[in-house]
Amino acid sequence: MSLYQLTEARRVYRTGAGELAALNGIDLTIGAGEFIAVEGPSGSGKSTLLQLLGALDRPTSGSLTFDGRELSGLSDLELTRLRSNDIGFVFQSFNLIPTLTAAENVEAATVPLVRDRAARQARAADLLDRVGLKSRADHLPSRLSGGEQQRVAIARALANEPRVILADEPTGNLDSTTADEVVTTLRLLSEEQGVTVIVVTHAEEVASKAARRVRLRDGRVVSDELPVPPPKPPAPRSPRAPRKPRAPRP
Repeated sequence: MSLYQLTEARRVYRTGAGELAALNGIDLTIGAGEFIAVEGPSGSGKSTLLQLLGALDRPTSGSLTFDGRELSGLSDLELTRLRSNDIGFVFQSFNLIPTLTAAENVEAATVPLVRDRAARQARAADLLDRVGLKSRADHLPSRLSGGEQQRVAIARALANEPRVILADEPTGNLDSTTADEVVTTLRLLSEEQGVTVIVVTHAEEVASKAARRVRLRDGRVVSDELPVPPPKPPAPRSPRAPRKPRAPRP
């Protein structure tokens, strides 16, 4: 099932020197529940694409639909509702409130959706449990490792039960082991809960774990790769029936 559909999508910025095409005719289809890595050098259009997918910006021309709705035709209020109801954001710098515990950081994101305090606390506890941080709920960010802080940020992004998680360099400040834990958390959200996860990354070890890799250059898609499944092992041969002993010759 298609969730996003981009057709000849362009995003052009006007500068003092003229026009700059950050995206220059993107054709891309993203299905529900996919785990995608978006790669490319600086200036390739990755961040601009993420802004369009997150309903933070509109294409200058072309088409961008989300679940069949053309985003360029929606009002600012409708785009705000779309972001609130369907999209969660994860950033490189975590953006946790330092004076709030892990549970309180997640709970704060549920305030617009859940009025009852007890229900908000229960929701925050459930989300932290889903990212493996139930035992760290009462810790301030300063007492959490980088990977734990990022998993709190993922739990916070899940507060509105989004259909999409957009992650901008989510492992950029983490060591390789911790980054692997964060990517595993994102992958499981896609595989087990059907959340569409789109990760912008420069890290090969992160992109290699995605189910699909989209590479940008100069505002265009230059490759769109699905993983190649490993070759199937040869089918085991049926054991031969034992030969009957020959009758002795007369």
